Amino acid sequence: MSNVPQELRYTKSHEWVRTLPDGTVEIGITDHAQHALGDLVFVEVPEAGRTVQPGEACAVVESVKAASDVYAPLGGEITAGNPELAAAPETVNADAYGKGWLLRLRPAPGALAAAGLLSAADYEKVLTAEGG
Repeated sequence: MSNVPQELRYTKSHEWVRTLPDGTVEIGITDHAQHALGDLVFVEVPEAGRTVQPGEACAVVESVKAASDVYAPLGGEITAGNPELAAAPETVNADAYGKGWLLRLRPAPGALAAAGLLSAADYEKVLTAEGG
């Protein structure tokens, strides 16, 4: 079973969301997603200042097996992309929920409440249903 931290929220497309003290959110891919992709060889993160809509592709992770879009779990303005990942994409494999974050976003008003994010327990049900 994949590591699913209880304090985070999740999407069915395997992104995680952490609310930071300043009201912004940090977003990355789940442990399950990085395992499925395998060793990452390239990560493209978005530029600060970009506005994204819920469900919009906003980052790319590429492994020796496949390239995959990462989707914005909620709308808002990107405040940062993780600059460390360009030189060290394997950080996502090693620390998906820590140093492997992909982007930070300032949610649009009401976006967090409207996002329909999953609790850890509900995300675990998604993984079970997928056979993971």
